[in-house]
Amino acid sequence: MRRPHLNSNQDAFFKSWAKPGPIPAVIPPVIGENETLDAISGYFRIYQLKDGHRFSTDDLLVAWFGTMGCPSASRVLDLGSGIGSVGMVAAWRLLGAQFTTIEAQEVSVALARKSARFNGLDSRYEIRQGDFRADGILKDDERFDLILGSPPYFPSGTGIEAEHPQKAACRFELRGDVRDYCAVASLHLAMGGVFACVFPMNPAEQQSRVYEGARDAGLTVIRQRPVVLREGEPPLLGLFLMVKSEHLPEKFRRIGDPLWLEPALIIRCKDGSIHPEYSAVKLSIGFPP
Repeated sequence: MRRPHLNSNQDAFFKSWAKPGPIPAVIPPVIGENETLDAISGYFRIYQLKDGHRFSTDDLLVAWFGTMGCPSASRVLDLGSGIGSVGMVAAWRLLGAQFTTIEAQEVSVALARKSARFNGLDSRYEIRQGDFRADGILKDDERFDLILGSPPYFPSGTGIEAEHPQKAACRFELRGDVRDYCAVASLHLAMGGVFACVFPMNPAEQQSRVYEGARDAGLTVIRQRPVVLREGEPPLLGLFLMVKSEHLPEKFRRIGDPLWLEPALIIRCKDGSIHPEYSAVKLSIGFPP
């Protein structure tokens, strides 16, 4: 990426935070009437609909956890990639990696392609439109060092689905569930590759679905990190890092529990302020603390 001259020193700061990372040869933004263009990592920005799905803490965390778990990845796959928030953060962190992302919704694909162009990622960021479970969307011999996924959390019909199709598909399992993510990831992991996802830990049945999916796909959860949204509350989410069981020594293959359960990551302190560790996480993915 070229690093164009900044108009002023102020361009390098946002609310007194120095933006890190690559400066793409930014093209003039073309923001639709119902769109916004928002900061996501350093100088990277992402197009979103004002009333559609917008990136969340979950997206930032899975990108961070996955790239921490596989910092040498050269080929990355993002399943159910939506507007590109997970992939864009990972691409910011893995400057030499080639990305393939798969998303079914046309509106989300269009936004992701605009973001990729804006961030100067066209040469290493391929966005495919389709259901990642469909035959032919991935070639049988395609393999990836790192696979990322932010599956929808709830079976269809178990809650009130948003009228906006983007929001509904992000929360409810309209095109597959966490087991499908595990199954496809297992088929396309390179030797020693890693699959990272985020999924609820509460109620316990939700976490069980992750381990059932991992078991059925021949995966072992090597790291799990609970996520506490507010200090003192039980963890609602979990970050999961998996590898193919056959890629591990037999004594490390686990079913139903992680090889290493990490301490909880706390998002906010009891007084509502951002927890210092989460501020450090945000800084590490080029996001304001």
